[in-house]
Amino acid sequence: MSFCEHCVKGVIHEGTPKGKWEKLGGVDSYIATPTVDYPKDKAVLFLPDVFGAQLINAQLMADAFAENGFYTVIPDYLNGDPIPPEGLSPGSTFDLGKWFPNHGQEQTRPSLDKVINALKEKGITTFGATGYCFGGRYVFDLAFENVIKVGVVAHPSLLQVPADLEKYFNTSKVPLLINSCPVDGQFPPEAQAKADEIFGNGKFAPGYKRNFYEGCTHGFAVRGDLNDPKVKAGKEGAFKETVEWFIKYL
Repeated sequence: MSFCEHCVKGVIHEGTPKGKWEKLGGVDSYIATPTVDYPKDKAVLFLPDVFGAQLINAQLMADAFAENGFYTVIPDYLNGDPIPPEGLSPGSTFDLGKWFPNHGQEQTRPSLDKVINALKEKGITTFGATGYCFGGRYVFDLAFENVIKVGVVAHPSLLQVPADLEKYFNTSKVPLLINSCPVDGQFPPEAQAKADEIFGNGKFAPGYKRNFYEGCTHGFAVRGDLNDPKVKAGKEGAFKETVEWFIKYL
């Protein structure tokens, strides 16, 4: 399965990250730590898109989760080779097709597992995960294995629909929140409707909710143009809903 055109479009956000880089299991990870007291046995895994943990937008969002009391970790599962921020620029010639074969599950899942195991060694016993685009695939995989306690995806990529939705329903006990939008080549409205059909109306006992943000396109939750009122509302709404989902279930 390939990516969509919006997987490499978006806007760089402004701000100064407050977190720090640390190696976990030998894997570089961006860590955002709350300044208030927080449960030391819980962590949120921020699973980024193809721009990785190095994208300032992701770091600022991790900081925001920390401000809401969640110890948040962005693993560099792209192994120091994310798509550079310049790839977002109009007219960029970055070749996603050449990049992707070296960043499949075989290359990236081991790094994610190393980070999770290292966090467990630090005393983390309960994980929440929020995945964006590329990272949404891993929320599903971790939920299949019930490694996480709660999951959130925003415009997830690389899912097989309906197979992955059905597998989630049948194998996972992880409450699922989906933040979706009308223009999404990876998780289009028909896939969103299928998710509602499978999980909705109380069918999925652990918990299910899907939000839909008008005027937004794939990538809005991380790389949206904040000068567009609808996109800004979508990004902020998705973040707020994610925080509330973690408060409820994590």
